[in-house]
Amino acid sequence: MAHAKNHDYHILAPSIWPLLGAVSGFIMLFGIVMWMQAITPYIFWIGFVGVLYTMYAWWSEVVNESHIGDHTPVVRIGLRFGFILFIMSEIMFFFAWFWAFFKQAIFPMYDYVGTEYLKPEIHSIDPFHIPLINTLILLLSGCAVTWAHHALVHNNDRKALINGLAIGIALGVAFTALQAYEYGVLLLEDDWTFGGDIFFSTFFMATGFHGLHVLIGTVFLTVCLIRATKGDFTPTQHVGFEAAAWYWHFVDVVWLFLFFSVYIWGTSNL
Repeated sequence: MAHAKNHDYHILAPSIWPLLGAVSGFIMLFGIVMWMQAITPYIFWIGFVGVLYTMYAWWSEVVNESHIGDHTPVVRIGLRFGFILFIMSEIMFFFAWFWAFFKQAIFPMYDYVGTEYLKPEIHSIDPFHIPLINTLILLLSGCAVTWAHHALVHNNDRKALINGLAIGIALGVAFTALQAYEYGVLLLEDDWTFGGDIFFSTFFMATGFHGLHVLIGTVFLTVCLIRATKGDFTPTQHVGFEAAAWYWHFVDVVWLFLFFSVYIWGTSNL
């Protein structure tokens, strides 16, 4: 009893994962520099595998900590605030791409010494074809995740929780497939090239990184679905699922900004 816990905080045991994650991240960063210099891509992939393993092992420990009762109400508040700060950092990340896009679109500047700048021919995208379909798909997936969250919190309905997550995941996969098809059309048929112009670069960086976030969010929701089928999450303890839902809604909101600014407003000014 002398060592009984009499507070609401979680005192973490010594862990190897912060060190392994930092080392793997450095190896991945060093490896991508080597890859860009056309030396070798293998160092990057070694670091990438190390980062993935660290994420899997570390988060598995966090899930186990919740099962043994370490996630008290105070700890859950800390986890929520931590994830909110992470989403804020993601907002700043996308803000940079929007800034670059709007600056170039509103006030373009070219400084070519000894030559004349020739603006490339850009075939504008029909925003009310594949982009509009993708917008509806992503919004419907957000509705499905919200349905699953509501079913868990208010009714503890496990069936609706699982069905909502499954629908959200399926729609996320459909979004990724349609965006990959759209990229194929732009690159192969319309001769769009990354780096060919500032518009090309900002378009592919903004939409490409959003697509990467959709993939990450789909994996996030899939993990939650697997945990839900195993009986995890209760109406009071579901921080992992709540974080996945927040992340998915963040992806939805970013896409809405992309759709209205890049697809509709941006391509109409070409």
